[in-house]
Amino acid sequence: MLFSGDRRQMREIFFRAWRHHHNNETVEGIERLIVDVALLHPEYQTLLEDPEEMGERDYLPELGETNPFLHMSMHIAIAEQLSIDQPKGIRNHYHELLLKTGDEHAAQHQIMECLGETLWRAQQAQQAPDESEYLECIARLCHNKGHLF
Repeated sequence: MLFSGDRRQMREIFFRAWRHHHNNETVEGIERLIVDVALLHPEYQTLLEDPEEMGERDYLPELGETNPFLHMSMHIAIAEQLSIDQPKGIRNHYHELLLKTGDEHAAQHQIMECLGETLWRAQQAQQAPDESEYLECIARLCHNKGHLF
């Protein structure tokens, strides 16, 4: 449900999780992940408190805007990938980046660059993301070997 095709429905999951957190209500499962990611991004917390305004807002990369919902969703996707080590080997690469950066959030942001590029390439080619290309990109980050791709 988190990656639904319905933008408003997907964003409502973020708003609900943050509302539950703010009201000191129980948050479990995906809501726990959302809250954990939001806590790492204080710059997004205000928008999570305004579902009426932010529920339908467009974010235009051509204007230099980052879509906070996409950004947080990518953090969640990476957390889920790490939890099950899928694609196989991502967890080891993450640990290498973690040793290199000394910061979980920074390591995830580096992986996010590879994930974003991999998803963009897949979209352009109208095919499934290439897991081996994704892992190779992360491996290059671990070993400082040039560009992401």
